[in-house]
Amino acid sequence: MKGIILAGGSGTRLHPLTGVVSKQLLPVYDKPLIYYPLATLMLAGIRDMLIISTPRDLPRFRDFLGDGRRWGIELSYAEQARPEGIAQAFLIGESFIGAGGVALILGDNIFYGDELGTALSRHARQTEGATVFAYHVRDPERYGVLELDEGNRVVSIEEKPARPRSNYVVTGLYFYDNQVIDIARGLSPSARGELEITDVNAAYLRQGQLRAHLLSRGNAWLDTGTHQSLLEAAHFVSVVERRQGLKIGCVEEIAYRLGYIDADALARLAEPFGSSDYGRYLKTLLTPNPLP
Repeated sequence: MKGIILAGGSGTRLHPLTGVVSKQLLPVYDKPLIYYPLATLMLAGIRDMLIISTPRDLPRFRDFLGDGRRWGIELSYAEQARPEGIAQAFLIGESFIGAGGVALILGDNIFYGDELGTALSRHARQTEGATVFAYHVRDPERYGVLELDEGNRVVSIEEKPARPRSNYVVTGLYFYDNQVIDIARGLSPSARGELEITDVNAAYLRQGQLRAHLLSRGNAWLDTGTHQSLLEAAHFVSVVERRQGLKIGCVEEIAYRLGYIDADALARLAEPFGSSDYGRYLKTLLTPNPLP
């Protein structure tokens, strides 16, 4: 399975911060936001990824991330000239996806939690249908809401309903088989002129092929689309990292632990960070008593 990170949009809710830089390049505590969705796909075992962004920001992502080989992965890039919906990513990335499945993650979403990697890798191996990651929230009316039966099977999906049928909402992480390309191609723009991801999920639901992975209480999902949520995400990462002494979304560590790079490669990656906290952390991974 391949992966797509959708890092487009104008980021108007974060102005003036995003007046000159993509929101996915803004810092969330000790690393840029783009590291977190990149780390999530890596934890799923996905090593071939496409980053989609605006014509203005795409060169910055390419300059910053390169081809991904230093982390043992492969990164490609594509433009989304205008923000015409999340589902447009499948049309932009059609040739990249090829004949297999694809995982899509929104570039401003952060996932963290116990056994998250196990769940991610399991869904990355699926060959039929679609799986959306769902999260229990206090204010479901702000999101796409899932109605579930007693066996937690998806019964309905509704975008920002006035009367939500549950507190489980669709996050910005989706796994699809190859038919998602044809489904996206057959969509009509919504009232706001976009190809909606909810319509893609609804098409799978009508076919009886939409599943939901419910993130448990031991997991966190953070959407960083506003100033307040961006600040809260930074505080969350700071508290967890300072308390545990372990980093969240550290792509170098993930690449090393998954065997994508060896110890020599990790040492080379750590060197440019010097004596910074990030650099010291990477070097601890190479000690005789490595972190758990």
